[in-house]
Amino acid sequence: MALHWYSVVVDCHDIAAQARWWAETLDWQIGFENEEEVVIAPPEATEDPVETLAEWRHRPQELVFVPVEEGKSVKNRLHIDLAPHTSQDREAEIAALIERGATRVDVGQTDDATWTVLADPEGNEFCVLSSRDR
Repeated sequence: MALHWYSVVVDCHDIAAQARWWAETLDWQIGFENEEEVVIAPPEATEDPVETLAEWRHRPQELVFVPVEEGKSVKNRLHIDLAPHTSQDREAEIAALIERGATRVDVGQTDDATWTVLADPEGNEFCVLSSRDR
């Protein structure tokens, strides 16, 4: 048995702002929005039904932002890894994220780490990995 990874849900205070921040970061689009949730998805995502299991398993994942009252208090147990392509300027991408509201975070990584730990505007950690082509 294998299920399809459908989405990752992000708890936050301002779901509209967080969804838009991540949509811009990933070059995704808003797929659905109301007061209870905002869904972002890659541009190739579609709401068209699929008939086969093979097609279902190849549907892209989405990020879903839902409101919570409590604030973030500890390091995330799950985080997103972003990777620039080798043709991109990794440091410029990190600088652009920081300019848009990300912050550098120390979660115990060593000085020689090949990734940079950042937090989104609500404090959720994510990493920018080394540049890669696969």
